Amino acid sequence: MSSRPNPHAAAPKMLQDYLQFSTRVVEGSRLEHSLLELVKIRASQINGCANCLNMHTSDARKAGETEQRLHLIAAWWDAPCYTDRERAAFAWTDHITLVAERRAPDDVYAELNAHFDKEEQVQLTMAIIVMNGWNRLAVGFEMFDTKLGW
Repeated sequence: MSSRPNPHAAAPKMLQDYLQFSTRVVEGSRLEHSLLELVKIRASQINGCANCLNMHTSDARKAGETEQRLHLIAAWWDAPCYTDRERAAFAWTDHITLVAERRAPDDVYAELNAHFDKEEQVQLTMAIIVMNGWNRLAVGFEMFDTKLGW
């Protein structure tokens, strides 16, 4: 059992506010639900967040994603099952999630710009930011779903 605090118990108001903000970011977006789930999965893979991977792969399956597409996200650049729009979103997710290492280079932005309008670019970036925040909370405080026996 972890001796780290449960953020929901230690700072309930702050976590509730973040949850509400996260919900507004996703629900206020014009982006496809399936795309948002795939991006959440990709960010969670990069960040090594088992809890979020479990949650969002389950949500993606419920939304109709195939096992093949879920399994291949980890190697999206070689997998032929994604659209150009999804590939642009994955590349942007990779770079924004690893921004200190990868920055946001012009070629990656050019692909984003080719497939997303300006409002969608901000919406996608905000969704990535929110997911990275949840990943950091879950990994940092070892927030694993106890129903899974972790």
